This record gives sequence, C-alpha cells and structure tokens, in this order.
Amino acid sequence: MNGGDGNLLQRMMTMKNLLQRARNTIKIKNMLFLSIAGIINAFGITIFLNPVNLYDSGISGTAMLAAQLTPESLSLSLFLIIFNLPLFLFGLKKQGKKFTFYAIYTVAVYSFVSWLITDVLPVDVSMASPLAGTDLLLCAVFGGVISGIGSGLAIKFGGAMDGIEVMAVIFAKKIGVSVGSFVMAYNIVLYVVCGFILQSWILPLYSIVTYFAALKTIDFIVEGFDRAKAATIIASVSCCDEICNALSEEFQSGVTVMQAQGGYSGKDKVMIYFVVNRFQIGKLKEIVREIDKKAYISITEVADVFSRNDSL
Repeated sequence: MNGGDGNLLQRMMTMKNLLQRARNTIKIKNMLFLSIAGIINAFGITIFLNPVNLYDSGISGTAMLAAQLTPESLSLSLFLIIFNLPLFLFGLKKQGKKFTFYAIYTVAVYSFVSWLITDVLPVDVSMASPLAGTDLLLCAVFGGVISGIGSGLAIKFGGAMDGIEVMAVIFAKKIGVSVGSFVMAYNIVLYVVCGFILQSWILPLYSIVTYFAALKTIDFIVEGFDRAKAATIIASVSCCDEICNALSEEFQSGVTVMQAQGGYSGKDKVMIYFVVNRFQIGKLKEIVREIDKKAYISITEVADVFSRNDSL
C-alpha cells in the first residue's frame, strides 16, 4: 500500500468516526429532549388535569379514567405503562425499532415522573390543582397547553407520548379514515364514556377544551409558530426570466420553474414555485403583478422546508 492509499484510508476512517459520533450525538440529543417531554407532560397532567378529574386525550385519558375508577394502589403511572406498552410493541414492525424504543422510553419517563409527583414529592394533588385550584377552565387550558408541549417535543424528536397515535397510523387507512379522524373518533368515544360513567357532562366538555388546546400546541411545537408559505405562480413564458430574477434578487432565494400549458387556452405557460414567509407575501404579489398583470398566484401553507437556497 502506497502513501496515497494510506492517507485515503485514514481519511475514510476519520470520516466514519465523525459520522458515528454525529449519530451518537443525535441519539443523546433525542433522549435528552424525550426526557424533557416526559417530564413536561407529567407536570401538565398531574398538576392541572388529574386533580380536578379532567381527562387528557387518547390512552393518557383512558389511563386517567381507569385510575379514578380503581383502588388507589393502581395508580395513573401504572395504567400508562399497561395501556401504552402493548400498543407500541404491536406497532414495532410498522414503526421500526428506533421509534418504538423512543416511544417506550418517553412513556416510561412520563409514568415515573407522574408517580414522583403524586406519590413521593410533598405536593398535594388529591383535591385541587396546586396552581389553579378548582378552576376548571384554567386547569383545562393550562393542562392542555403544557401536555401539548410535552407531546409535541416527543413527536419532534422521534418518539410518541400516546399509543393511540400508533394505532391510528396502522388502522386508519384500513378503515378508510385519516389518522387525525381516527384519533378524534377515539377521543369522542372516550369523553362520551366518561360522561355516562360520571353521570355528568361538565368534566368531559372541559376535557374537550383540554384536547383542542393540546392539539394546537402540538402543531406549534412540531411545525413552528410561523409556517412558511409556498407561492405557485402561473405566468406567461415571456415574463418568466424577469419574474425569477426579481424574486431571487429581492428575497435572496432560489426559484423552481416548470413548464406548463393552459388547459383552456392551450397556450404555453410557466409554473414558478417559490417559498416565502407570511411577511413577504405582499411584496411577492407586488413584484409579480408589476411584471405580469395576468399572472395567477396561489398561496399555500408549508409545514417544513428542507433545502439550501443554492440547490434550486
């Protein structure tokens, strides 16, 4: 082996080690944030929801109902593991080992911290929320938002807080509904059952407030507070270069151009795809209208953007 081959092999080994370290760093980062997610979710549930008998959504809500209907020796933390673990293991083949491990770990942290708060720490959560008292609206809103932060972090870093989401991914398409519709249907059934068991609809109705507060918070955590906007511009061929140059110069971003044809007129057109934030939409419209008054502009929301500007 000559010196050049040796240097090449050494560089390859160094690169392999760097990649391995990067993977390990990502895993450690995920585990850290999943731990934080479990702690946050436990705080929201045990401090705001469980003391006033409000219910979280999904398996978490089911575990809360089961804990209230059974002897005190069967705690919320125990039911969280009993109900979630089989669902995550059932979804192992569909979701993969990494996701399953992350999900089980997150629920384990959630369950452990819930047990600490309710049974170990000197915090009285038996009759009322330590922070919001018996105010159901405050408990519903803050409990939903805080648990939503925990669930959103779990999803963002590769795990899950609730086994019903796994079941939704597996069975939703088989029965012809969306994942969101499957989860919502489960929660509706859960809250109706809670109403009949409790012989009161006040707590289930406030639990719906909790559900929607958590749902909106999860969207914010996973997709960001300020979603990007995708602009699809249908313009004449003669204006294409001028529009693309103007947009690139103004926003310092790449533009994607596709050939198109008018379905009614049969004329050749260009389709320009461009991503901006919500504060740039007005300027984009102004630039396009100045160049091509007949251009068609469609604006849609984009949850995530993964690209480099110079790759377009």
